[in-house]
Amino acid sequence: MADATVLTHCLRPDWPAPAHVHALVTTRLGGCSTAPFDSLNLGDHVGDDPQCVAANRQTLARALNQLAPAEVPQWLKQVHGVRVITPSSHASEREAQILEADAATTTDLAVPLTVMTADCLPVFFTDKEGSRVAVAHAGWRGLCDGVLEKTVAEFANAQHVMAWLGPAIGPLAFEVGDEVRSAFIAIDAQAAQAFTPVLQKPGHWLANLYVLARQRLARVGVTQVSGGTHCTWTESASFFSYRREGRTGRMASVIWMSPKRPA
Repeated sequence: MADATVLTHCLRPDWPAPAHVHALVTTRLGGCSTAPFDSLNLGDHVGDDPQCVAANRQTLARALNQLAPAEVPQWLKQVHGVRVITPSSHASEREAQILEADAATTTDLAVPLTVMTADCLPVFFTDKEGSRVAVAHAGWRGLCDGVLEKTVAEFANAQHVMAWLGPAIGPLAFEVGDEVRSAFIAIDAQAAQAFTPVLQKPGHWLANLYVLARQRLARVGVTQVSGGTHCTWTESASFFSYRREGRTGRMASVIWMSPKRPA
């Protein structure tokens, strides 16, 4: 029953991916953790009861298998960097390793790639053939430094790549300072369009992660981009938000492939 509850609450990307490509984003609903991690916290580094986190991860793994054949998810130690890994296709090896990276990609079947977020931007990738999948964790630092471009570079043809922007802190809630705006504009002057000044607070800006991500993807030839409609800060019933709560849980964004059905 818990597995079905998780699937009921999960977000499914509204993108034209091939049918054998499966992806979902968990919400904070359907787990066993107590406040402030209530209830489907999947982060093992946030101060939650380890037994609850383990149970929540097991619930997610079973839910993935209900949707389509899937092995144990690859969990990452995310560091707001740009490293992209290709995890082992052996579930036992993935269980034994927590790799330091902020994106993952694979061409193997049934290997769930996972990033965790609670305001940062998760981005799914595949190509029109569904020959490869990837997922990236893009906080402002990783986004600025090029984690999305590094992930796209793993694909043979960027023009065949499609992306979906998962739930992140929205453009009316993500307040940043001059240094963040300047860092983006130093790379691309067009980034100025993604920042709105905060009234009566000189040097403060509201940043639109979704616009910044679309700009970065367009620069490397990815124009088929969907999603970007949620706000983790305002949608408190569904999402964890580090900016809103401080001590809180993490959602997971998971993508994997099943065998193609015969034509």
